[in-house]
Amino acid sequence: MASLMENLMDTLEEEQVLYEELLQLSMKKTPIIIKGDTKALQQITDEEQDVIDKINHLDKTRQEVMKDIANVMNRDVDTLRIIHLIQMLEKRPVEQKRLSSINDRLKETVEKMRRCNEQNKLLIESSLEMVAFDLNLIQSLKSAPETANYNKGALNAGSVMGPDAGSFDAKQ
Repeated sequence: MASLMENLMDTLEEEQVLYEELLQLSMKKTPIIIKGDTKALQQITDEEQDVIDKINHLDKTRQEVMKDIANVMNRDVDTLRIIHLIQMLEKRPVEQKRLSSINDRLKETVEKMRRCNEQNKLLIESSLEMVAFDLNLIQSLKSAPETANYNKGALNAGSVMGPDAGSFDAKQ
């Protein structure tokens, strides 16, 4: 049982390190999103995917260790939580403190990630709204009304306001 707990704590510590790395990448994304640098955003997203792949691998390892611990303790793996293990380690204060510390750091890091990702999500949504606004503005300029100019024969000789149909102004 002691080696299983040691394996669990080692795995959780490795996950903690990877979640910290993921948090740092998420925080690097914020100014890149603000700048609108899609190339840099893609690069960070690729780095994030590599870290997520490592986290998924460790998560599978953690689940296996938790299953082994549940079997040894004759408990249901679906209801066994880290907090339960912390409580069960009260006769082993060093291990209890270590597991509790790892658990607290993981929770804190995940909460920071949640806030950072929420901020990035709002920034991306804002950017998308701005792009949609710009596209609507360009489309409305292309369908601007004609001027009311008439020639001697009382025929409308007006021209369309805004850019010429079919042309694209790269400055917009």
